[in-house]
Amino acid sequence: MTTSSLRVHVLISGGFSGAYERLVPEFTRQSGIEVTTGSGASQGNGPHTIGAQLARGIAADVVILSREGLAELIAADRIAAGTDVDLAKVGLGVAVRAGGAKPDVSSVDAVKQALLKARVIAIPASTSGIWLKEDLFPRLGIADKLDARMTPRGSDAAAMVAAGGTDLAVMPVSEILVAPGVDFAGAFPAEIQMIQVFAAAAVANSPALEAAKRLIALLSSPQAVDAIRGSGMEPMTRG
Repeated sequence: MTTSSLRVHVLISGGFSGAYERLVPEFTRQSGIEVTTGSGASQGNGPHTIGAQLARGIAADVVILSREGLAELIAADRIAAGTDVDLAKVGLGVAVRAGGAKPDVSSVDAVKQALLKARVIAIPASTSGIWLKEDLFPRLGIADKLDARMTPRGSDAAAMVAAGGTDLAVMPVSEILVAPGVDFAGAFPAEIQMIQVFAAAAVANSPALEAAKRLIALLSSPQAVDAIRGSGMEPMTRG
């Protein structure tokens, strides 16, 4: 198979998408390899998670998702051994409708008050949303008060805020910064912050394994650093 006829199929979750969209055209220019992209959640129980899509036979050569989600795929023998690479890390922040009032999120108490004042809160249905519901909100003693106000969303959490369907969203900062119609109100303080690592890996039995490895190499190279930082993430590779 010639390089020009190769095509890499990618399944990606939202957190790394901003950097990825900037880097893929450069990969194609350098390699001549076309890339097609599908999306899915890193974790969860729905049919649109990356794991569920792979399980039902959706074609993919590369997955890009949270390290927690990737660990599940590795355990399920969905990943080509030794191909997983950490790309970038990012914390959680708060999104509000563009032009709207930004709540104070500079302290733990301020975050609690902002959440308790919100009528509806959008949170990811994936890794960070699971952590919020199962760890942080119970730890803050507000889980029971927020339960009826939370709406787990997929990649459309920011869109729901932009449309006025919810007061705010808690989601990875990198997703907020690239979403239209929302403003970034600030990141969670360190005491209650979750730092997610996003990673890439080649899918087991990929017919385009070498091309998949080339894409992952670019995404984890010093060449990717500016795009990663520009999307609100911290690269794992120093440029």
